[in-house]
Amino acid sequence: PGVPRHTNRLINEKSPYLLQHAHNPVDWYPWGQEAFDKAKRENKLIFLSVGYSTCHWCHVMEEESFKSKEIGDIMNEHFVCIKVDREERPDVDKVYMTFVQATSGGGGWPMSVWLTPDLKPFAGGTYFPPEDGVHRVGFRTVLLRIAEQWKENKDALLDSSQRILEALRHTSEIRVRGQESSPPPKEVMDICFQQLSRSYDEDYGGFSKSPKFPTPVNLNFLFTYWALHRTTPEGAQALQMALHTLKMMAHGGIHDHIGQGFHRYSTDQHWHVPHFEKMLYDQGQLAAMYSRAFQISGDEFFADVVRDILLYVSRDLSDQVGGFYSAEDADSYPTSTSGEKREGAFCVWAAEELRALLPDPVEGATEGTTLGDVFMHHYGVEEAGNVDPMKDPHQELKGKNVLIARCSPELTAARFGLEPGRLSALLQECRQRLATAWARRPRPHLDTKMLAAWNGLMISGFAQAGAALAEQGYVSRAAQAAAFLRTHLFDPESGRLLRSCYRGKDNSVEQSAVPIQGFLEDYVFVIQALFDLYEASLEQGWLEWALHLQHMQDKLFWDPKGFAYFSAEAGDPSLLLRLKDDQDGAEPTPNSVTVTNLLRAACYSGRMDWVEKAGQILAAFSERLQKIPITLPEMARATAVFHHTLKQVVICGDPQREDTKEMLHCVRSVFSPNKVLMVADGDSAGFLYRQLPFLASLERKDGKATAYICSNFTCSLPVTSVQELRGMLSP
Repeated sequence: PGVPRHTNRLINEKSPYLLQHAHNPVDWYPWGQEAFDKAKRENKLIFLSVGYSTCHWCHVMEEESFKSKEIGDIMNEHFVCIKVDREERPDVDKVYMTFVQATSGGGGWPMSVWLTPDLKPFAGGTYFPPEDGVHRVGFRTVLLRIAEQWKENKDALLDSSQRILEALRHTSEIRVRGQESSPPPKEVMDICFQQLSRSYDEDYGGFSKSPKFPTPVNLNFLFTYWALHRTTPEGAQALQMALHTLKMMAHGGIHDHIGQGFHRYSTDQHWHVPHFEKMLYDQGQLAAMYSRAFQISGDEFFADVVRDILLYVSRDLSDQVGGFYSAEDADSYPTSTSGEKREGAFCVWAAEELRALLPDPVEGATEGTTLGDVFMHHYGVEEAGNVDPMKDPHQELKGKNVLIARCSPELTAARFGLEPGRLSALLQECRQRLATAWARRPRPHLDTKMLAAWNGLMISGFAQAGAALAEQGYVSRAAQAAAFLRTHLFDPESGRLLRSCYRGKDNSVEQSAVPIQGFLEDYVFVIQALFDLYEASLEQGWLEWALHLQHMQDKLFWDPKGFAYFSAEAGDPSLLLRLKDDQDGAEPTPNSVTVTNLLRAACYSGRMDWVEKAGQILAAFSERLQKIPITLPEMARATAVFHHTLKQVVICGDPQREDTKEMLHCVRSVFSPNKVLMVADGDSAGFLYRQLPFLASLERKDGKATAYICSNFTCSLPVTSVQELRGMLSP
């Protein structure tokens, strides 16, 4: 490419997203005091642009507007321009996204917001085309109009921004009202189930027509609803909804059948044409959901999908030191000689390319059948491409095919006169051959930023998969990542988590000059991961660290007046609002997950004040949970866990002995949403014995591994039969 014509301050940053914009003609600043001081000193408005490095429409807006010298000159003349990576600074993103959603009725990235010099928003949106169109005002026009308004009506703008801020402060406040207590769990669960049922797509699974997101929080809720209503028609329906959705997603184009893993969402109702970026948080949560589906159903199909996801993450999103990278981009060069990137180029196939790669005749099949015929029929490949032009506005996928399993193996086998077992082997051979060709394509951009929160979600995915599938290698990978977090994203002196670190030169791990401190979501998802990792590995050091982090979370984020946790800690003057997230989305909101974390922490520590805190969170969100629990399915699920009280499943025995291993396998193979597992191995000096003195009174019966089911530290009679234990584990 030669020497860049422009270089701005972002060249000194670590974030891959900010570095993507370091050679724009725009005089970008990172979020910080230098930019704020310049705006005040020069009495200029701030233009804030928020995105992330694998965001397709962020790339489009950069190509059209931020790389334009003419538009860059307008931006530099009239505004102080700030770039924020939303994955580095979710606190900044949430404040201004709250504004954009409240004033425009929608949101998304890139997010474009205009602020007064004291950081108050007064205008905003998402993607803007560069020039005016029939239905949309262009970015250049918006810039010039806002600059004119600031010149002509400054006082009105300032007044408006102050009123907007007050309104946002009022509407975004979540707090306990009066003597509110935690809401009735049966009512919350039933309403949430009814609301999900109404939005459920019976044909293709999922919970909307289009676009369609995986929403693991909905599936997790449905699994818990089933576990608590196993013998009812509603329970059976909940399970069917979750399993059907997971199967349809795995068959669909949202699942990468050659490169493994899942794309971010589907643009259509059928899970067919995705937005092609792959996010770490999706892989972590989906690995956990498919593991649960396998626990419940025993169907190896779900176990195979788990292995597929974890293969992708191990191969493509893993740092050699042990952490997990954030994401892989949607856009890439179609060939090594291409001049411009296209969305999906890394993952789509032309019919003639498949025929050339799979020309072999298939023995025993209908005469003249080739491997290509079988593969193309099964995966819905069409000569002219199988992408609806309506789902391809830029014609980037014209003539290409997004693979989607259109037929059952039985139907495809019958079509070509093959045995189903033979078909499975043939399709596997085809996929391997395509994978070899696929691996030679130019790779999309990889965001090598490593975030504590998302690493936590992925550790949970590996740990839960390792426990459910009895795969020790997955547990070891989870432990390696947790050790990475403790080395690179934890400050032992302050006892606090850091938000992010970065792959540096020569595969070293680097940190920003001023490290970003961890947010609530970092603590919550890492604590959840450490509990999951303890249950899978029985290493008590992970428990000890989890309880330490829970204390730190309480100190930094708890709201003692209104209850629940703030998303960011106090004391940052650049944050106009201190918010509590109130919606489970692509990731669960931290307050939802922390209810279950607190209950688990209480079980492992004996500290009942954590149970009280869990109830106070539910009380703070009580009104929302009773009216629209579908917006908080993970918290709705937690109301049931809170009400039913967690069962402490204690196994007394040596973890290396076969009888203990059998009992542990039994506990791990059963899906029970309200259990915690611990092993009393007789080491009275160990961490668990110090936390829970009652463990010393539990003994092995007749020298055999023995299980006790305890509730509030009161235990059942001892059980030595695996069958009996299995029966006691249902909620």
